[in-house]
Amino acid sequence: MNQIPFTVAGAERLRAELKELKSVKRPAVIEAIAVARDHGDLKENAEYHAAREQQGFIEGRIKELESALSNSRVIDVTKLNPTGRVVFGCTVDLFDVATEAEVTYQIVGDLEADINKNRVAVSSPIARALIGKEEGEEVTVIAPAGNKEYVISAVRYS
Repeated sequence: MNQIPFTVAGAERLRAELKELKSVKRPAVIEAIAVARDHGDLKENAEYHAAREQQGFIEGRIKELESALSNSRVIDVTKLNPTGRVVFGCTVDLFDVATEAEVTYQIVGDLEADINKNRVAVSSPIARALIGKEEGEEVTVIAPAGNKEYVISAVRYS
């Protein structure tokens, strides 16, 4: 099976989520199911059905996280010697040529990606365009919404 890349911080976040699911949310939903059973007829018991549905989501997420973490490869970018190149785990400052806006992204594993926190998946069009490039280079990102031109302002390995 293929190894799934994670940053050190991303692997820790997923381990913390897994711990919370197992030690807090799973027992809470089991308790909610028990309480709902006490209310009687299970066929028409909305609380029971909602708790069972929630239990399904929790168990599914636990399996997903356990599988990903067991097949993970944690990459500590601070221990790499990338010599100024954009690599997995680094943070990249970009200058958008069209809008003249600065944007910062960290390239992370697929399960760690969160665009609201400027973490883009290594498999995303922008990350694929940036990998291997150096500070000062102009990059064309081919995306579904159209091509975007960026200049790499800075590359950080923290």
